Amino acid sequence: MIKNHFNKSAKCHNKTPDETDKATWVSCYVGLGSNLTNELGSPVEHLQQALQGLREHEQIREVRVSSFYASAPMGPQDQPDFVNAVAGFKTILPPFELLTFCQQLEEHAKRARLRHWGERSLDVDILLYGDVQLAEPQLTIPHAGLLERNFVLIPLRELAPKLTIAGKPIDSYPQSHDRTGLQLLSSD
Repeated sequence: MIKNHFNKSAKCHNKTPDETDKATWVSCYVGLGSNLTNELGSPVEHLQQALQGLREHEQIREVRVSSFYASAPMGPQDQPDFVNAVAGFKTILPPFELLTFCQQLEEHAKRARLRHWGERSLDVDILLYGDVQLAEPQLTIPHAGLLERNFVLIPLRELAPKLTIAGKPIDSYPQSHDRTGLQLLSSD
């Protein structure tokens, strides 16, 4: 079901398989979060479906995923806890095309933007895109809140313990060790 839904956007823009194989693959990390159940599934199922969408995209390879964690919401507290994870992969999609695909994953989960930092069926944020630094109204890389959020840094460190962010090892950021408010749900 997801494969058919996303294949339209997964085409290689008229590149032959050989051309795609010769392209430069960039290491990326995205944050995944959900705290709403709808007719398409629970928060855990929304994350699993998004991961399946990433794995099925022709311009994304080597998808890895952190453990799933439960965390209290950052914004309004009158909403359910979130399920969070980080996925790492390689892609040849340029940053804005990757953003479009992440938004398609959210739309597939029937995400509705009701309020800032509010409840959602799926949130997919680009955290890092190789060494790219970008500050545009619709996309900031590295993600603006990356270094303050333990529900992002803990799973990111799990996937890439030797990663450097802004020239510093991930271990040097206090939030990468602070498990306050996090509950491990699963590990693969």
